[in-house]
Order: sequence, then C-alpha cells, then structure tokens
Amino acid sequence: MMEWALVILFGVAAGLLILSYTLTKKAKKAEQRELELYSISFMEEINKLQQQMRNLELDNEIIANQAGIDTTDREQRELLRDILDLFKRGYSVTSIANEKELSEIEVQSLLSPFTKQTEGRKVAQ
Repeated sequence: MMEWALVILFGVAAGLLILSYTLTKKAKKAEQRELELYSISFMEEINKLQQQMRNLELDNEIIANQAGIDTTDREQRELLRDILDLFKRGYSVTSIANEKELSEIEVQSLLSPFTKQTEGRKVAQ
C-alpha cells in the first residue's frame, strides 16, 4: 500500500511539473508577443517623428528660399539659430554678443528680421 502511495505521489509530482512547464512556456510567449507589440508601436512612432522632422526641414528650406535667405552657408545658419534661440529665451543683445563674441550691432542686424515680426504681431494684437 505504501508503494502505491509513493507511485501516485511521484506521478502527481511529475504531472504538476509538466503542467508548470507548459504554463510558464505560455506565459513567456504572451510576454514576448506583448513586447513585440510595444516594439512595433515604438518603431511606428519613431517613423512618424522622422517624417515630421523631414517635413519641417523641407518647410524651412521652402520658407528660406521664398524669403531669399542663403541656405548654403551652414555656419551662418547655425550662428543665426543659436542667436535666435538665446534671444527667444530672454537673453539681452549684449549678453548674446558676449556669448558669441560678436559686436552688438552684428547681433542686432542678425535679429532684426525676427524682432520686426514680433513687434508687428504685438501691435496687431
């Protein structure tokens, strides 16, 4: 009788081990599918952002060409971008000139197309 009890217990233990293995395998597959879905949605989001960046770059190039701005001088464009960024963040013309090692007149001339638009908007509103 004791032998049968041991055989039954070993059988139940083996059955539970097999059941545990299959359930773990199913859970891993479900986690892997969920991870793949996150990965796909993340990649789609990255592709959308890249497309938006390309569109913005093209729009900027179109606007620059319509305004007659030379887009071939990369250093000048980067300098203008930096100066405009500092100006939009509230830096004074003097501090921008010191930061970029330019004269205040040069900074004012670079910012003049952008400050005129800002003043016009304030008046219109």
